[in-house]
Amino acid sequence: MEWLDTILRRNSELESLFDLDLTYDTTHRAYLKKMSLETCINFIGRTISQSDFRFMKNKKREFNDWHYLLNVRPNTDQSAADFWQNFIYKLIYDNEVLVVLTDTNDLLIADSFDRNEYAIYPDVFSDVTVKDYTFKRTFRMDEVIHISYNNEKLTSFMSGTFEDYANLYSRMVEISLRNNQIRGTVSVESTQSLNEENRTKLQKFIDKLFDAFRNNSVAIVPKLKGFEYNEVAKGESNGSSIDELTKLKRALVDEVAEILGIPKALIHGDLSEYETAIKAYVKFPIGALVKKIEDELNAKLIPKEEFLKGSNIEVKGVTEKDLIDNAEAVDKLVASGAFTRNEVRELFGAERSDNPELDEFVITKNYTKAVGGGESK
Repeated sequence: MEWLDTILRRNSELESLFDLDLTYDTTHRAYLKKMSLETCINFIGRTISQSDFRFMKNKKREFNDWHYLLNVRPNTDQSAADFWQNFIYKLIYDNEVLVVLTDTNDLLIADSFDRNEYAIYPDVFSDVTVKDYTFKRTFRMDEVIHISYNNEKLTSFMSGTFEDYANLYSRMVEISLRNNQIRGTVSVESTQSLNEENRTKLQKFIDKLFDAFRNNSVAIVPKLKGFEYNEVAKGESNGSSIDELTKLKRALVDEVAEILGIPKALIHGDLSEYETAIKAYVKFPIGALVKKIEDELNAKLIPKEEFLKGSNIEVKGVTEKDLIDNAEAVDKLVASGAFTRNEVRELFGAERSDNPELDEFVITKNYTKAVGGGESK
């Protein structure tokens, strides 16, 4: 029997542990990409999901089947809020989104599709797949809702910089684990000489022991008779390494947020800059997305003749200012005669009133011209 085998034989039930693999592969840091993207994209998705889609005709709201599909239940499996959040996620993550209307009047977001482009005819979508079902028919561009996000900067960032961040994060985790690792030495009892074969065999086993300590935050190794482990150093908690990992994750989220136009203060809940941040957020990334959605819905759901007569779809509830917070501004808009009360209602996302008096301009006394330097008569 080999020299090392005789040592292991002293505890024969542990002999099989000699070939035990005590090392573990470093975990792939793909969750960093998922975490940063979902943090930012879902932030926008939750915002858009609060929208109210209104079908307007002669400045009056109409309640029809499309109202129900867009605001209540687009399909049998999703509420409107879930649908629009998923819609935004696909739009930003895949850089485009396709929605088809089935024969059962369900709006479905395609998971994958092929687009055949034409110069003077509508593009055609084929192999449209939703979950595990692929439509056998094709869809023309004028039969679907299709929006492109056109953000190549995010696409490039996803394909390149994420990998660099993941590698850097992995290295920082390894260093942190090593700094907090327990270290020791191993002594072996033997009266026999160590020839090359025995030395190699012993070294492989010891390497497994040390790899277990080095590569794992918690390392458990067998205790064998004839082997003695002496601890020489205990890892000390290093708060700075944890801070560095946290800063790196925050920096990655900040990079994605900047590309998408989301103020960092909103993502991280910094209330000191909330008012300024929310105004910029609503005006730029959200306002642009709402305009894209509004234009596409008007083009696909409202016939051209009806649109030119005043029928249209309005997306409200997101970009409008809060009426209560701006009560003083509302009073000045009306009192100065610049807007009617119905126009102000529309500016703040409320529906027009049927009261004809609200369509009249009102000028309060302090806004009228004075006669002879005194009060107006």
